Amino acid sequence: MKIFGMVGWSGSGKTTLMVRLLPELIARGISVSTMKHTHHNVDLDQPGKDSYEHREAGAHEVLIASSNRWALTRELHDEPEPDMDELIARMEPVDLLLIEGFKKHRHAKLEIHRADTQKSLIGSDEPTIVAIASDEPLDDVTVPVLDLNDVAAIADFIVDFNGIGGKKGQANDTA
Repeated sequence: MKIFGMVGWSGSGKTTLMVRLLPELIARGISVSTMKHTHHNVDLDQPGKDSYEHREAGAHEVLIASSNRWALTRELHDEPEPDMDELIARMEPVDLLLIEGFKKHRHAKLEIHRADTQKSLIGSDEPTIVAIASDEPLDDVTVPVLDLNDVAAIADFIVDFNGIGGKKGQANDTA
C-alpha cells in the first residue's frame, strides 16, 4: 500500500482537492482510502442514539454496523493518541492511502498553497514535501510546483511518484 499525504494551512483547500482527486484516481483503476487528522474532538455519535449511550456508559469500543457501512469508535481515556503507523495498520490494504494532515509524519506529501491564505510555505521547513500545488507561481522552491486547479496533472504526479499502475489522464479521456 502506497501512502501519500496532503498538507497545508487551514483554508488552503486540502479537503477540496482530496474530494476532487478521489474520482480522478478511482477512474484510473486505483483503489484509494483516506485518513484525516484533526485537532478537533471527533464524535460520530449524537446524544440519544444507542451507540452514543453505549460509549457514555463506558464501553471501550463501539462498533456501529448496517448493510451500507460500519464504523468503529474507540475511547482513548488516558491513552495517548495513536501514531499514524498504528492507525494505518488497522486499515485494509489498497493501492493508495491518501492522508490529509499529519504534517510531521515521514511519508511523502503534497503541500496545498493558496495565495489568499497569506501563509508561508510549510515546505521550506519540511523535507517530506515532494511537490507543491499552488494557485500562484512560486519562486525559490526546490520541488515541482503543480497547478492547484489541474486535478489530472496532480493525479499524474501522485501516480508517477508512487509508481502506481494507473493510466495517465484516463479519467479525462472521452474515447
